[in-house]
Amino acid sequence: MGFQEFQMKKFSLSLISGSALLALAAWLPAHAAVDVDAAQALFKKNECSKCHSVDKTKSGPALKKIALKYKGKADGQDKVIKQITTAPKVKNEDGADEEHKVINTKDPVALKNLADWILSQ
Repeated sequence: MGFQEFQMKKFSLSLISGSALLALAAWLPAHAAVDVDAAQALFKKNECSKCHSVDKTKSGPALKKIALKYKGKADGQDKVIKQITTAPKVKNEDGADEEHKVINTKDPVALKNLADWILSQ
């Protein structure tokens, strides 16, 4: 094999590898991975666990139930963020209406991270 043939094969392998990486990148979600520790800290700081648990229904739905409700929906993250930032009236599991507590942060990155963590349950 001559030098030119070697260079062409090397170029072809680089092209194939680069194409595979691009295909993988397109397959992965556009948003960054969830910072679980930060999300859990915000959840705890805002006392969300008074009404919500990951897998058990309290006065509010389990996070798994919330995640299931929005699974596969493009606007799921936006709906969760709206729920935790606008204090809408919510119906508790016991049927009582109450105003949902507003998360104590205006940081859009922290809000998206918390919503993504909730949706990942």
